[in-house]
Amino acid sequence: MRHFPIYLDLTGRQVVVSGAGECAVSKLRLLLKTRADIAVFGTEPVRQIQEWAAAGRITLARRALADGDAKGAILLYAANEDDTEDARVADIGREAGALVNIVDNLDDSHFITPAIVDRDPVTIAIGTEGAAPVLARRIKADIEERLPASLGLLARIGQAFRDRAALLPMGRKRRDFWTRYYSGEGDAALKQDGEAGVRAKLEELLTDAIETRPRDGHVALIGAGPGDPDLLTVKARRLIHEADVVLHDRLVPQAIIELARREAVIVETGKTGYGPSWTQQDINALTVDHARKGAQVVRLKSGDPAIFGRLDEELDALDEAGISWEIVPGITAASAAAASSGLSLTKRGRNSSITFLTGRDIEGFAEHDWRDLANPGAGAAIYMGVRAATFLRGRLMMHGAAADTPVTVIENASRPEQKTIATTLLALPDALNAAEITGPAVLLYGMEARKAVQVAANPIHEKAGVL
Repeated sequence: MRHFPIYLDLTGRQVVVSGAGECAVSKLRLLLKTRADIAVFGTEPVRQIQEWAAAGRITLARRALADGDAKGAILLYAANEDDTEDARVADIGREAGALVNIVDNLDDSHFITPAIVDRDPVTIAIGTEGAAPVLARRIKADIEERLPASLGLLARIGQAFRDRAALLPMGRKRRDFWTRYYSGEGDAALKQDGEAGVRAKLEELLTDAIETRPRDGHVALIGAGPGDPDLLTVKARRLIHEADVVLHDRLVPQAIIELARREAVIVETGKTGYGPSWTQQDINALTVDHARKGAQVVRLKSGDPAIFGRLDEELDALDEAGISWEIVPGITAASAAAASSGLSLTKRGRNSSITFLTGRDIEGFAEHDWRDLANPGAGAAIYMGVRAATFLRGRLMMHGAAADTPVTVIENASRPEQKTIATTLLALPDALNAAEITGPAVLLYGMEARKAVQVAANPIHEKAGVL
């Protein structure tokens, strides 16, 4: 992040705009929404600027900016549409200690002006570091459509009610009160009875909140999916945002964790294969402890919590402690891996069923019905199979699996760094070593990748490719 987004209080502060043409007009339209004292300098002001000056909304000097004109200014815009003049006035602004913006000159500016969605006092700033102004405008248009025009009025009425809302204790109870207000009840009251109706609704919600006992602790066990935040369910996003505590696996990416509120307690309960890890008992104890204190807890697990996620152990601990829970499914790695690689987990004439299995369990390498898996046309999604690759190959071939059975390996499924390896059962361990797999990977046994950008010949008669 090159530009740190902040909201600057311009009340009574001086802002200088050098230039009085159309370029300056576009900046002034935004600046006039603030409470700044605005001074404009330009020899040939366009009609709009003249009208603003005549209405007393700005101070207009019909000359070029000179030394001393920026003294005391907090911001200076160089909008002369002339590189030489803009550089000159920028120097004046810097000498005066103002933050300088040169229009369409990102590198020489102290700050940039974002696209703004205005629902005063609610404002949303959208920046792209100057890389894609068109994209910023598109995002602005999308947000404009989603936010009702009444939002600003509701926020102003709510702001005036904050002292009354302070009767509620900080934390969950107060958040629940404001959530009800802003999640539809305030807007409905405004449409029905106007501003008076909104104020009455706030009093009603406050009474309900005071008289209602605090919510019991609750745990939502949520599947975070394979890593792409866009694959989260709507329910998962909502619960993550509402959580008091988020306990997440090591593999859950930061982009998903950042959906939580800044005030939330966030703990990585990491598990690392063959490395230091939280014990399952410690995770259970931490989850129960937070929920017993009344927290709304999100237990965020990569993939789907019901697929090799030790879900039953966590549910048993919650049941024993008498804590309510819910499960929010996620997209498991096999589904994401198949989708992003153009594969079908089942196919008429190839496999009418799919087996989900793990390459290892708590006792080491996991044993399965190898004879059934070795049958021609069998299909399996193998989790935690990278370190068990030699073991898996041995067991399958020992029970009759063909050496050229296709295997597609997908590392970091759905993420930008996804890697797809097309190989065979015989070549599997060597292909994994050659590809230097370090991230989470799923092996799709009996399934061949649709496309391989590289197919490498192998001296022991196997094929391997990397996408």
